[in-house]
Amino acid sequence: MHQPVLLAETISYLLNKPDGIYVDGTVGGGGHLQGLLQNLDPQARVIALDKDLDTLEATRKRFQHDPRVVFVHEDFRHLTRVLAEKNLTKVDGVLLDLGVSSMQLDLEERGFSFHDDARLDMRMNRQDKLTAWDIVNTYDESDLLRILVQYGEEKYAPSIVRSIIKRRQEKTIDTTLELTELIKASVPASYRREKHPARKTFQALRIAVNDELGAVETVLPQAVELLNPGGRLCVITFHSLEDRIVKRFMQWEARACVCPPEQPVCTCNHQARLKILTRKPVQPRPEECRSNPRSRSAKLRAASRI
Repeated sequence: MHQPVLLAETISYLLNKPDGIYVDGTVGGGGHLQGLLQNLDPQARVIALDKDLDTLEATRKRFQHDPRVVFVHEDFRHLTRVLAEKNLTKVDGVLLDLGVSSMQLDLEERGFSFHDDARLDMRMNRQDKLTAWDIVNTYDESDLLRILVQYGEEKYAPSIVRSIIKRRQEKTIDTTLELTELIKASVPASYRREKHPARKTFQALRIAVNDELGAVETVLPQAVELLNPGGRLCVITFHSLEDRIVKRFMQWEARACVCPPEQPVCTCNHQARLKILTRKPVQPRPEECRSNPRSRSAKLRAASRI
């Protein structure tokens, strides 16, 4: 069963109106949803989105008897349209728990894990066409290098990409373990002893397959526009690239002026729309990291609509 990360902390920041309307943009296994519902009044509503239909249907069954929840199979990048279709223009809270869910990681056939052998896939929405297999086997050297460096911050990206290109000349790279072994052979022994040498490459491929960073950049302005005054935006990230996007966005939206510092008179007409509630990101306590090792890299940032 999926273990929600930073559950108590997330609910405390997200909940500002017990009878309000909330969005869980990445409902996953429903861990945060359950915590939210336990604190909401009977007349409250929650719009629960997930682009993974299998995960969404499994969670829908868990909450099928709670009339407060409406489940929608959609990418959160289309949040404004989804709410408009429900005749909603404003909400009181938006929660985004980014990254891959435990339910996806634990299913071998989804191809997310470098520990299990499966076809290279990594699609969160299995209706999408692009897979990790397509990227590994058809992208040219420069694009592969860009993905591993930009999305994985992999310092041995050149060596790994050269190995991929060389192997492709012999046969296609079809499975997760094939790719994992190729990566191990492409990096120094000392690097293999630090952490799993495939983790950054797999992260990079997953981000590219699902356009994860693009989705985050697209949804954040929508979320702010949709919030009622006092409404909360809570975002949980799991790697520095996502966290950097969220941090800079919230800082920008919290500024009353965005003119260059050397400019004597403000001409930008920019108005602050957010009040940042977490001066530093909230991270899991040691006991949570021990009980749920996947929570170790999680960071929660929260802001309130002015």
